[in-house]
Amino acid sequence: MPIEVVDNSAQSRFEILVDGKVAGFADYLLLPTKIVFTHTEVQSEYEGQGLASKLIKHALDVSRDTGLTVVPQCPYVTRLIERNPEYKDLLDPSVAG
Repeated sequence: MPIEVVDNSAQSRFEILVDGKVAGFADYLLLPTKIVFTHTEVQSEYEGQGLASKLIKHALDVSRDTGLTVVPQCPYVTRLIERNPEYKDLLDPSVAG
């Protein structure tokens, strides 16, 4: 079962594909220096496989690579950053505390 994460910038979301089908997505709002993650969703038939974590970690890695800070409005993204301190440096100063 091939898994791939892609940035679907036309729809402002990262998508996780399983066998070429969209299994989940993370919506975002892209600003000049930051990315705001607004919603994460995994289709019910793909839940419990760790796909949301793979999706968000990839999105955060891309954010780091492009020099963006992160504003996690999505509760899932907030929890993932709290549980993975290696991503805390990405938090935008407006939310880092």
